[in-house]
Amino acid sequence: MRIALDAMGGDHAPLEILKGAALALESDQQLQIILVGNEKAIHENMHAINLNDSKRVSIVHCEEVIEMDDHPATAYRKKKNASITVATRLVKDKSADAVVSAGSTGGQMVAALFVLGRIQGVERPAIVIDLPTLGGNKILLDGGANSDSRPQHLQQFARMGSVYATQINGAEKPEVALINIGAEETKGNELTISTYKLLKEDNKILFTGNIEGREVMAGKADVMICDGFVGNVILKVIEGTSSALFTLLKQEFTNGIKSKIGAFLLRPRLIELKKRLDYAERGGAPLLGVDGISIICHGSSKSLAIKNAIEMAKTCKKNDLIKRLTDSIKSD
Repeated sequence: MRIALDAMGGDHAPLEILKGAALALESDQQLQIILVGNEKAIHENMHAINLNDSKRVSIVHCEEVIEMDDHPATAYRKKKNASITVATRLVKDKSADAVVSAGSTGGQMVAALFVLGRIQGVERPAIVIDLPTLGGNKILLDGGANSDSRPQHLQQFARMGSVYATQINGAEKPEVALINIGAEETKGNELTISTYKLLKEDNKILFTGNIEGREVMAGKADVMICDGFVGNVILKVIEGTSSALFTLLKQEFTNGIKSKIGAFLLRPRLIELKKRLDYAERGGAPLLGVDGISIICHGSSKSLAIKNAIEMAKTCKKNDLIKRLTDSIKSD
């Protein structure tokens, strides 16, 4: 397995990216990593962490980086040899099996669209988010690739999400739900009402109807569908709520001797809970709908998140995800 890793993407690049690569290499003796970015900076940080397995680590040099504040499409045109673009080309050329990056999400999406292209029949790609719900791991899409979507786009998300839930999460007959402001078929805006009709008539998915925002973390459906604007808001609210919850718990558990004793007794369970809610444990989010495996990581990803993103890329490849997605989108 060969993974093209954008060494320059993310808030903590390149050091934490290389640390993540080292963790992944340590856990898989067959893995090969292609580090893409400034060769000098990569070598300096490789020496700092003793990452020098030349047989399984190679470097593809490029000077440019698409920054977080760059306009993605403009940067793609002007920075022809940006690290994320070069890494994506390696997948297109079959020199790598997948690309992983914690850099600009917009830059990665543009590179995937223009270099890899869309799967035939897919009009818009979608970011799939793995959520640790009360009902186990469920997925939500779109997580932010498209702020404006049409009903047929959401139908395609539902089909791709069903394939992903089966192949990656192990759901035998994944239930699909549409995120809406009410359970009734007639509730919502023009997008959700029209989408409901399409999903209801689609024999390639198991559609169970609408769910409200409060039901997302209950895990009432294996696949939850919405446009990217709503999906990204939901994701950020969950992240913010999780962070606020642990801050409040910390404040309460340090307020008096009894609270400190309680905190000590509960500490193992709290650590496990925090681990379940930590995005680093899931690593990255696949961009579904492009003709190649592209894993998008959180911009603040550190070594553990990068290592797990690489694991996600390997899982997608081993399960032949692109072919299965292609088959799911084909017309009846």
